[in-house]
Amino acid sequence: MTAGVIALVLCAALLHASWNAMLKSSGDRLWAITLMTIGSAVAAIPIVIWAPLPAAASWPYILMSVVLHAGYNLFLVRAYRVGDFGQSYPIARGSSPLLVSMGAALFAGEQLGTLTLAGVALISAGIISLAQISFGKSKGVGGVRSWDAPLSAFTTGVFIAGYTIVDGLGSRLAGSAGAYSGWMFLLDGVPLLVIYSSLHGRLRISLRERATWNALGGGAMSLLAYGIVIWAITLAPMGPVSALRETSVLFAALIARMFLGEALTVRRLLSCSVIAAGAVMLGWAA
Repeated sequence: MTAGVIALVLCAALLHASWNAMLKSSGDRLWAITLMTIGSAVAAIPIVIWAPLPAAASWPYILMSVVLHAGYNLFLVRAYRVGDFGQSYPIARGSSPLLVSMGAALFAGEQLGTLTLAGVALISAGIISLAQISFGKSKGVGGVRSWDAPLSAFTTGVFIAGYTIVDGLGSRLAGSAGAYSGWMFLLDGVPLLVIYSSLHGRLRISLRERATWNALGGGAMSLLAYGIVIWAITLAPMGPVSALRETSVLFAALIARMFLGEALTVRRLLSCSVIAAGAVMLGWAA
């Protein structure tokens, strides 16, 4: 990867950690993430209008990605409902690079070298240290079982890996990373709107409320953040790009401490640092 690509992916990492923190701080997270998908869909309209249509071969991947993103969004909401941002975010994001690396090797023929395997080992160690899972009968905050939060976060990571691999393959077939991103984000607003409407009726949108603008702005940030990643994986192997993006766990740890009032313990900071070090090692392996 060139220095320019690395710099842009790091910017995407900061943007991603920021909009996730906005989601965590929202009172009604399903409402917020539904509105975020609408915000990203609206932001995608100019791209759809001006970019050429993606190649026909990429459309099955676009539709599959929309489905995987819906699952990701739902499990992300659950992870933030039952767990701390400073724990759930690193587990979700930190688990995906190793899954992407294995998936890319299986489906795209990208080889796993020594540095890649070392990075995978570091990420795994960091996740295990951070999760602090107890499989006993003890309950966490609000009566939630102590393994619910890390399990939900890891499931979120599985969905992240799934749509990253699908988008890596699809965007390479589309002929234009921008066109692929635009149509994917435009359609991404549909599933959650249907789910929310079936559960709660009409989606409430008040442009006079700050929460509405925060959610819409977060959606635009998510489009920019992931659009950069889709562009990057058309130029470099999927595993290293995904890994470099997940250095966002360090941004998340700082945001959780500074803006959400969560404890930044030595153990949590070290765990996040190990995950980030593994992600960077995967990036160097490219």
